[in-house]
Amino acid sequence: MALIRCCFEPPELPEFFDSFVQRCTDPSCCCGCCSALRPRYKRLVDNIFPVNPEDGLVKSNMEKLTFYSLSSPDKLDRIGEYLYQKATKDINRKRYKLAEIAMEAMDLLLQACHAQTTLNLFVESFLRMVQKLLEDSNPNLKIMATNSFVKFANINEDTPSYHRRYDFFISKFSSMCHSDAASMRDSLRLAGIKGLQGVIRKTVSDDLVENIWAAEHMEKIVPSLLFNMQSGDLTPVEDATNVTPPALAEEVLRELVGRASFGHIRSVLKPLLTHLDRHELWVPNTFAIHTFRIVMISIQPQYSYTVVETLMQHLDNNFKSSPKTRTSLAVVLSKIIAIAAGESVGPSALDIINNLLTHLRTSVSTTSEITPEESQYQEALINALGEFANHHPDYQKIEIMLFIMNTVPDLSKKSKGDQMLQNILLKSLLKVGTQYSTVSFEKAFPASFLQPLLKMARAPHDPTRMVVMQILQALLDRHQNEQVLSSVSVKPYPALSQEPPSRSDIIFTHKYGANIMQALIDSMALSDRVDALSSSFNTAALLIVEMSCNETVQEFLLFILGIQQVANTVDTLGTVHRCSLHAISIGLLVLISRVSGINNLLEYAQKIVEARREEATHYLPPLLEPKKMSGKILNLSLPHLAIDKLALGECLQNAGMDAQRLNTGAPYALNQTDHPGHRHSWVESVSNQLTQRNSSADLTVYNGDGDSVSSSPGVCKKLLAPEFNFDAMKRALAEPTETVKREQRERQMQIVRTFREGEFDDLIRRTEPKHDLIQNRLNELFNSLAVERQITQSDTKAASLQASNEKPIYETNFPELFYY
Repeated sequence: MALIRCCFEPPELPEFFDSFVQRCTDPSCCCGCCSALRPRYKRLVDNIFPVNPEDGLVKSNMEKLTFYSLSSPDKLDRIGEYLYQKATKDINRKRYKLAEIAMEAMDLLLQACHAQTTLNLFVESFLRMVQKLLEDSNPNLKIMATNSFVKFANINEDTPSYHRRYDFFISKFSSMCHSDAASMRDSLRLAGIKGLQGVIRKTVSDDLVENIWAAEHMEKIVPSLLFNMQSGDLTPVEDATNVTPPALAEEVLRELVGRASFGHIRSVLKPLLTHLDRHELWVPNTFAIHTFRIVMISIQPQYSYTVVETLMQHLDNNFKSSPKTRTSLAVVLSKIIAIAAGESVGPSALDIINNLLTHLRTSVSTTSEITPEESQYQEALINALGEFANHHPDYQKIEIMLFIMNTVPDLSKKSKGDQMLQNILLKSLLKVGTQYSTVSFEKAFPASFLQPLLKMARAPHDPTRMVVMQILQALLDRHQNEQVLSSVSVKPYPALSQEPPSRSDIIFTHKYGANIMQALIDSMALSDRVDALSSSFNTAALLIVEMSCNETVQEFLLFILGIQQVANTVDTLGTVHRCSLHAISIGLLVLISRVSGINNLLEYAQKIVEARREEATHYLPPLLEPKKMSGKILNLSLPHLAIDKLALGECLQNAGMDAQRLNTGAPYALNQTDHPGHRHSWVESVSNQLTQRNSSADLTVYNGDGDSVSSSPGVCKKLLAPEFNFDAMKRALAEPTETVKREQRERQMQIVRTFREGEFDDLIRRTEPKHDLIQNRLNELFNSLAVERQITQSDTKAASLQASNEKPIYETNFPELFYY
């Protein structure tokens, strides 16, 4: 009886007729009649199973089943259901080999019949079988089911499915990604990652199936991928045949982010940020940087701005976190923001800049003292701002710098917090300025940007002024001379790079050079710190090197004389401070004589340097430290060692250059908003003169340049010398002596007293003309106008008589060449 067995054992007669066909399914059954009564598709399915399960699928019978399925596609759903029933029974009885054969048959049928219109009904049985295998505890069945699902996911179905749900598969594959099985851990994790990849491919391509971007799904998929990525090496895998879970998880994350649309990208980023927060992966931030770089590289370029915006919002939400966490977030932002910069234009770029500046202001306002950790956070934000601006065109960098400058607090706010904020914002401005490649100074320094910048150069806070100087240096230095000119010196600069300025640069110097040099003088007079003075010298030296030419050399010489004049006349400056200004002036004189190529000027500067080395070394570089020189007495009464204005003019004249501006103009003075020699238009010149003359207070500072000295009471116009030789002209150009200056001041005070204390009638009597010259001249003009009017009228009458016979006058006087 062991060799012969019947399907009807044990004999249960009440159930015999009901279950006759269903029971007769065993290939070893002895009842031929039972086999004949079963449907053909069941017989074909039964024949693919071998007697010994270890022998595997019967391929010849599988080919028959496949041919039958292609010939009768309406039987596919029944074949799938029957295979599912057999596999279920085998799994329940722990006959895993037979279950694997059933799954293999399902795969072959799916691949062969995927073009059939009735495939949807077969797929339902297929997915139920995959689910049944995944539910079992056998890891081999899980891996096999996963591979089958991946094959199914790669099939493009012609007819959409409206009712499929993949909730179970997402949950099961995600749990497999976290498997900790000792023997098959990597295999199960790889299977889980592949399963998630299959779900993503199957659902993203079909809009009618379940929404894979829902929060409940992304909260399972994204953390599962990140868990596998963080468990391995962050370097890419070169050997594609030996795929590891971290490498495959990274590949799936790239595919997921790459398939995300604008509305779905936040669905991926939210669980990503949550995973980093929960597992404290921000400090250190190596994994966070690696992950976000993957996201930025994989995402569609037009959506990259969304990642930056989301990360900034997350930084907003973590404003109460530790400085280390915020610093790591800012560093991640700085690493990825450059990738998004190329796609951010217009308002989106300024929006990112505004958010970064808001974080900087918040950091300064919420802390009474800047700790090292908070300082690192601010530096990370500034670096992010610089990286973002670096990938924009130059015209947008100017807009960004102007935008930052408009957010800097006004100088009137002198609190410690405002000074800290000024310094931080200017550092961010410097970060952008270092990324800008200056070609034309007119474009690099628009008036709306230059004026507030020069105003900040006069700030009372030393660090603020030094940052402003660094900004000016970054924008002025077109030939990388900043390091060469970093310290005050009278020695030659062998590594100095220079080229003649363009015409637009010369025009810019004539228009704004005086304002820049005036701000530099005011900055030098505010502090005697060596680093602050060296920074101002560096800016002035770069200005001279970049803009020096025959048309600007006189203005720079007046600037140097102005520095010397401040050192000589301003009593509030300390002794060391005055010596430093003298050293700066001689250093700039040597520099301009070398870059301009004027040998006479260079010889004169070297004579002054040699004389100071013999008598007053404190008038030469290097700059003196105030603390080291506190107890020493320095001689400042050395007028013969000063730079002489007259000698500079002679040097220029001997070199064949014009020295009129140098001889007639006054050196720059302290706290002077605009240099009088630079009137940009006749309208401005006249308005300034009217403003000065309409002010009664200006009478006390009368400078002797009045246009009507002869009309002033008690003062006669100075007559020119009768001889007009070279010596007389030289004396006229020379500075007046102390006696002449004293007499001139007395005459000025006499004019002031006369107009202030004299009677009105007396003033009228003194200033009224002694003859009728003006009235006679006016009468002559009126008479001549009347005669001209009569001549014009007679000519008009004569022309009107000939108008009918001649062509119009405009055709004669205005030919086609002059038509507009």
